[in-house]
Parts: sequence; C-alpha cells; structure tokens
Amino acid sequence: MPSPEVTQVVLDSTQYTNDAIRLYEAVYGEDFVSPGGRAMALELIALLGLTAGKRVLDVGSGLGGSAFVMAREFGLQVDGIDLSTNMLSMAREKLKKYALSDSVSFSQGDCLQLDSIEYYDAIYSRDVFLHIHDKPRLFSVLYAALKPGGQLLFTDYCCGEKPWADAFVEYVQDRAYCLHSLPEYAGLIESAGFIEVKQTDMTSRFIEILRNDMSTIETLDLSAQARNNLRQSWLGKLERAESGDHRWGLFTARR
Repeated sequence: MPSPEVTQVVLDSTQYTNDAIRLYEAVYGEDFVSPGGRAMALELIALLGLTAGKRVLDVGSGLGGSAFVMAREFGLQVDGIDLSTNMLSMAREKLKKYALSDSVSFSQGDCLQLDSIEYYDAIYSRDVFLHIHDKPRLFSVLYAALKPGGQLLFTDYCCGEKPWADAFVEYVQDRAYCLHSLPEYAGLIESAGFIEVKQTDMTSRFIEILRNDMSTIETLDLSAQARNNLRQSWLGKLERAESGDHRWGLFTARR
C-alpha cells in the first residue's frame, strides 16, 4: 500500500489544492502539470510507437493533458486514473469541453488496487510513482495489467547516491516521497518480470525545462508575493537538480 501519508485527502489539501494545480498549469501549459508540458508529452508518447486504436492506461493522469494528446494526435483509447479528486474534477471539465469522451475516460482510485489483467497495450505515467512506497507491488500490478508484449513508459523523480544534502533530505521527507536511483529503479522493474528495461538519465533536460519555466513564471499575471513564492519553489528544484541529489529518469520496458 502507499505510505500512510500519501492519501487522496493529503494530496488534495497540500500539494494539489485547486490553487496549486492552477499554478502548475500556468507554468507547464494548458492541461499539463508535469515537466515539459505538451512538447514533452508528444515526444514520450511517440516513443511508444502505438498504432491507432490501442488502449493505454495513464497512471496519475492529472489534468488529462497527455491523455488528450494520445487521443487527438495518436488515435489511442486512454483510461486515466488519479488519486486526486481535485485533478479529476478539472480533467473531467476539460474532457467535456474537448468532446473526447469516446476516446478518454477518467476514474478516481489507487493504482495499487488495479484489477485489470492483460488489458492494456501500454501503461504511461509522468512523475507519479514518487508518491508510492511499495514499488514491488506497483510494478507487479502494472505488469499484470499489460497484455503480453505490452509496454511500460514513465518518467519519475529519482535521486543520486547518498549521502544527500540536508536540504534534499528535508524536501523528500516533507513531501513523503519515495525516491530511488536510476539503477535501483531499473532493478525493481526487472524484478517484476519486465524485459527490455531501459533507463535514461534526463536530469540535464529537467534542468533546461526548469530554467525555461522560470522565464515563464516572470510573465505570469501574479501578485508579487505569489510570483516570489513560485520563483523560490523553482529555484529550489533547480538547485537540487544541479547538485546531483535530484535526478529525473525515463524508464521503458516490455512485458
């Protein structure tokens, strides 16, 4: 099960309040709450090489940005699942506005409780698994949900080798994150039975995105206090990434 701290109530009342979600979207772009926004989603979805009509599970689908891209640009059928009811409420409003309900659906729930067996052609996730502490169970459940030959693709926050700087330790503990190094992550995926496991350190790309985000922050229509708070938050991310403690990983694998 997830860490006791990682619940819908905690997420919706702390990191993913409605106001916080709107700020993330303002930085990352319409419909997105993950680094790189639409451009990164297009790039990663293309890596799957899926033909139209294939079914994808988007774990931690957020505001639905990636799901909408999959449906519109790639002709895919997408089931999004998210723990945050705040995210889902906004995503469903967007789904109705975009008239994509024939291709996209959203449901609230814990991905560790998935009971789909050999149902999906691919599973996609963006910076979500950091919230989940029972990684062996996570990858076992995702493996079972994929059809034979199905693909797993996700990005996630990772970490460098310990010891970490005190500021990074505090950051991880404050968010109740469960982080692994890239090689540790790859080992966890392989232990669940996946093959063709590949890990890519995307930290330099993450740093580039953060720097671009900081330019975006300066253009937003915010109060001086709100802008400064957002600026300081992004500066903290940038410093942690540049120190080597905070890494960003891309992982792909096949059942």
